[in-house]
Amino acid sequence: MTTNTNTNVTGAGRLNFAKAAPKVFRALIGFDAAAREGLDPALVELIQIRSSHLNRCAYCLHMHTNDARKAGETEDRLHMVPVWREARHFFTEKEQAALALTEAVTLVADAGVPDDVYAEAAARFDEQELAHVLSLILTINTWNRVALATGKVAGTDERI
Repeated sequence: MTTNTNTNVTGAGRLNFAKAAPKVFRALIGFDAAAREGLDPALVELIQIRSSHLNRCAYCLHMHTNDARKAGETEDRLHMVPVWREARHFFTEKEQAALALTEAVTLVADAGVPDDVYAEAAARFDEQELAHVLSLILTINTWNRVALATGKVAGTDERI
């Protein structure tokens, strides 16, 4: 049995990713910031919340539901994100297309990204917006995996 003598760990002996790989961490922050450019902040949070639900990332879910509230998102809509298909009237057609694309990309191993889901998103967003939505989905999936792999604890937003 080996003992982890790395002093760069957090929580239950997990790696502090930001300290261990600062250039990579800063690159992810830059990618995330670039992905958000030009997107409606409410849409950004909906995408991040839905991906975090699907990935079961409590750390990111807590962070992004709080961010959404601060940005003026309603409790009703936040509660409906996991069941948005059954509560479509809470979301615009553009938001629904983004949520469907978020699910397809997040769960890409299950069925790929179906043509109809992609076509609906392409019909609702111009090419640049669609590229940013896709980039945002990629970044939140990356953040979810970083948080899960490094044992981040919900309620301990380290950005503050």
